[in-house]
Amino acid sequence: MIHINRIIELLEIEYPLVKCTLDFYNPLQLLIATQLAAQCTDERVNKTTPELFKKYKTAQDFANADITELENIIKPTGFYHNKARNIIACCKKLLQDFNGIIPDDIDLLIKLPGVGRKTANVVLAEVYNKPAVIIDTHAKRLSIRIGLTMNANPDKIEQDLKKILPPDKSALFCHRLVFHGRKVCNARKPVCEKCVINNYCTYYKTINGK
Repeated sequence: MIHINRIIELLEIEYPLVKCTLDFYNPLQLLIATQLAAQCTDERVNKTTPELFKKYKTAQDFANADITELENIIKPTGFYHNKARNIIACCKKLLQDFNGIIPDDIDLLIKLPGVGRKTANVVLAEVYNKPAVIIDTHAKRLSIRIGLTMNANPDKIEQDLKKILPPDKSALFCHRLVFHGRKVCNARKPVCEKCVINNYCTYYKTINGK
């Protein structure tokens, strides 16, 4: 039995103030920063974006960017060839199909080059305050360990969590999974004895023979 309401409550107490840890000042910046965060830490992205957003301020700026110059700026985030190509293509499509306005529908967002469901859900939650289930590496790992899903595919995990999470709490719950994953339930050696939800965690019960 999944005690999801109790898990939500305990994580809310442990992490009362949570938010997206990417730095941004407008929807376009968030869209770009979230793309850069693929296979990269938010901390490293936040060190890269000040220079990036000083040079490129609008979707038109990114659409017209020299790809080599863009690559040089975003190189610290890794996979910079693909990311630069996708950012330019994404902004061109934004201008062409959406008049430069970032859509508020996930089916439209994922049509943008370089935008998967995780990026789309971040935008929906942070820009449009819509219910969203954001599955990054931390949320994936914790969802599996706790026992919220039997799936390893992020898209399937998203659908599983949608079935059990109250929509108005879903995005913040995912942020709390990220915070908890960084602080306690890390990938290599989770500190289970310090975990506030260990009584409800399948992984903890398994390793302790409960």
